[in-house]
Amino acid sequence: MRALRFRPLKLLSWALLFAALLVVLAHASGVWPLRFVEQLEFAIGDARLRASLPHTRDARIVIVDIDEKSLADIGRWPWGRDRLAALTDELFVRQHAAVVGFDMVFAEPDASSGLPALERLAAHEPLIAARLPALRPTLDNDALFAAALTDRPAVLSFYFTSDRDARRSGQLPAPVFDSSALQGRPVAFMQSDGYGASLPRFAQAAPSAGYFNTLPDADGVVRTVPLVAEYEGRHYEALALAMFRRYTGSPAVQPGLPVASGLGVDETGLDSIQLVQGAQRMAIPVDARVGARVPFRGPGGPKGGSFEYLSASDLLLGRVVADHLKGKLVLVGTTAPGAYDLRATPVAAVFPGVEVHANLLSGLLDGRLPVAPDWARGAEVLQLVFTFAVLATLLTRARASWAVGVTLAWVAALIGFNLWAYQARGLVLPLASALLLAALLFVGSMSWGYIVVGRARRSLKRLFGAYVPPELVAEMARDPQRYDMRAENRVLTVMFCDMRNFTRVSEALSPEDLRALINRFFSSMTVVIGAHRGTLDKYIGDALMAFWGAPLPDADHAEHAVRAALAMGRALEPLNADLRARGLPDIGVGIGINTGLVCVGDMGSNMRRSYTVMGDAVNLSSRIEALTRHYGVQVLVGEATRDATQEAAGERLAWVEVDRVRVKGKQQSVTLFTPAPEPAPGAPPFDEEMRLWVLALAAYRHQHWDEAQTRLDGLRSRSPASPLNTLYSQLAERIAQHRRTPPPPDWDGVHTFDSK
Repeated sequence: MRALRFRPLKLLSWALLFAALLVVLAHASGVWPLRFVEQLEFAIGDARLRASLPHTRDARIVIVDIDEKSLADIGRWPWGRDRLAALTDELFVRQHAAVVGFDMVFAEPDASSGLPALERLAAHEPLIAARLPALRPTLDNDALFAAALTDRPAVLSFYFTSDRDARRSGQLPAPVFDSSALQGRPVAFMQSDGYGASLPRFAQAAPSAGYFNTLPDADGVVRTVPLVAEYEGRHYEALALAMFRRYTGSPAVQPGLPVASGLGVDETGLDSIQLVQGAQRMAIPVDARVGARVPFRGPGGPKGGSFEYLSASDLLLGRVVADHLKGKLVLVGTTAPGAYDLRATPVAAVFPGVEVHANLLSGLLDGRLPVAPDWARGAEVLQLVFTFAVLATLLTRARASWAVGVTLAWVAALIGFNLWAYQARGLVLPLASALLLAALLFVGSMSWGYIVVGRARRSLKRLFGAYVPPELVAEMARDPQRYDMRAENRVLTVMFCDMRNFTRVSEALSPEDLRALINRFFSSMTVVIGAHRGTLDKYIGDALMAFWGAPLPDADHAEHAVRAALAMGRALEPLNADLRARGLPDIGVGIGINTGLVCVGDMGSNMRRSYTVMGDAVNLSSRIEALTRHYGVQVLVGEATRDATQEAAGERLAWVEVDRVRVKGKQQSVTLFTPAPEPAPGAPPFDEEMRLWVLALAAYRHQHWDEAQTRLDGLRSRSPASPLNTLYSQLAERIAQHRRTPPPPDWDGVHTFDSK
C-alpha cells in the first residue's frame, strides 16, 4: 500500500521536472519565447562582456569632441559650416588624419553668415547685387565646408527611420550592393521607411557615408550595430564599416551566403559580410539581423580611457601639435550638454554614441567581432537536454547537501564552457535557459514553493524600496503576486526636475557644503514626491527623474505629479532662506512633466538594475523640462498631462497655455502649459489677463501680427509685473521676426526647436 502511494508522487515529481524541461525547450526553439529568459540572457552576456574588457586604449582611433569646453571657446552649437570647414582642413592638412568620420548629419543649409538675407536684398538693391559676387565666396559657409571635404578621405553620416511619418531628406550614398546579390535568399535586414542624410552638395563632395543607426535589444540596450541595412531593395553600410573600408582601400562589399551541406544548413540569412579586394577576402561574421556585436573596450567617455578625446576647440585654435593625428582614424562627435548623443550599453548606462562606432571600428581593425552563430539555437537545445539528463537523474536521488554541490558543479561547467567559447572562439552562445533549467530542477527538488513565495516578498521590497515611499512598499507587500517586475507598457506621468542656479551657488561653496546642499535639495524633493505617491527613478547630476502610476496603479497620476511639482517649488523656501542668510543667491527648479505610454519595469544588467521607465513620452518630458528656462517658468507640462488633470477628481488646476512647439527629434507638435500663478495682492484680475493672452496667441497663429502686437502691448501695460512677462516678450520678438521674414505659406503656428 505504501508503494502504491509512493509511485504517483514519484510520477508527479518527474512530470513537474519534464514540464520545466518543456518550458525551456519551447523558449529555446522559438515556439514560446520567454521574455524574462531573454532579459537574463542579456544580463549574462553583459557580465561576460564586462569580465573580458581589455581596458586598454586604441591609439589608432581618436574622437574629436565638440564638448562643453569647445562651446565655451567657440560658441554655442550648431556652429557655422565655416567652423567645420576649418576643423576639416585642420584634420587633413595640418594633422594628416587617415580617415575622418562625422557622427552628425548636415541636413539643413547654413544661413548663419547672412548670405540668404543678402541674396533676398540683392533682388531689390542694385548696389548689394553688384557686390554680392565678391562677398559670396566668404559668406557661403556650405561651399567652404564642401570644398574642405572634396577629394579627401572623409566619411559622412546619415540615419534611417521607421516612423509612420518618416521623411526623406538629403542624398544617400551609393549602395554597397543591391538585392540581386542575395540570390533570392530572405535576410532579416534592418528595414526603414525614410532617411535623413546630408545635403547633396556635401554628399557629392564626400561620397563615402554610413548610417549611425544601432540595433537596441528588447531592454533598450545597444549591443549590436547592423553592418548593412536595406532600403527600397538597396543595401547601405554602417558608419564604422564605411570608415574601415575607406581606411583599407575601399574593398567591395558582398553578402556572405552560407553553403548548403548534408547537415541541413539554414538557407536563410547571411553568415558574414565579405570585403573583397583583388584576391584578398575578409569575412566579417554577422548575426541573423546582419548585425555585429560591438566589442566594447571600456566604460566610455573622455575618462573611460578606451580612446583619446580631443576638444574640437583645441584643434581649431591650434593647441594640438601638427601631425598628432597622422595616420589615425578620427571620429567627430559631440558630448556637449544639450547635444549629447547618449546610448545605454552593457558597459555604461550613459555612453557616448560616437564611441559605439569607435568600438566597432576598433573591432573591425582587430578582426575580433563576437558573433551568435546560426547553429546557436540547436546548441541551446542540446545543452538543455544534457542538463536535464544529468541533474534530473542525480537530484532526484541525492540528499539536499549533496544536491547543492552537484548543481553548483554543473552550473560551473556550463559557465566555464560558455566563457571559453566566447574568449577563445568569439562565439556568443546562449546560457540563460540552461541555468534556468538547472535552477528549476534544483528548486523543484528542494520544495521550491515556500522558497519562491518568500523570495518574491524580499525581491519586491529590495526592488521598490529605494524608489517608492515605505507605506506604498508595505501596501504592495500584502499581495506581491500583483506586481510583476518585468517590463510592461503603461500610460504614466513622467517628471524631470533640474536645479536652477546651481553653478553660481556651487562656486561659492566648499565641497562639504556643496555636498550638504545637494543632499538637502534631493531630500526635500524626494519627500515631496513620495508624499504625492510618486516613484523616484534616479538622480542625474543636479537633476532628478520621477514618475507616477507605477508600480502602484494611480488613476490620478497626472494630477498628483502636477501637485507635487507645485509643492516642490514651495519646499525650496527654507533652503533659499538659509542661502540668503549666507549671502548666496537662491536656487530654483525647472520641472517638465509629460503623460504618455512608456515601458516600465526592472531593467539593467545583473550588476546593476533599477525600476525605471523608457519610451518616447520620457524623452518628451526631458525636452519639456529643458524649455522651462527658455520660457521663464518653473513648471511646464504637455497637453496630455493637462488633459489628464482636467479629468481628475477634486479641485481643478488652472492652466496657462505657453506655446505650441515641435521639439528636436519629433515631427508631431505638442502644446505646452504651465499652472496659472497666483496673482499678487492688488494685481488686476488674472482671468482678464489670460483672456487677452489667449487672443494674442490666436492672432499670432493666424499671422495677424498687428492684432497680436496690440494684445501684447495691452497685456504689458495692464500687468507690468506679471510673472508671465517673459512669455509676452518672447511672443513680441517672434512677431517682429516674422514681420521681417514672413513664415512659409504652410506655417502651422508651431515654434520649432532645433536643439535638445
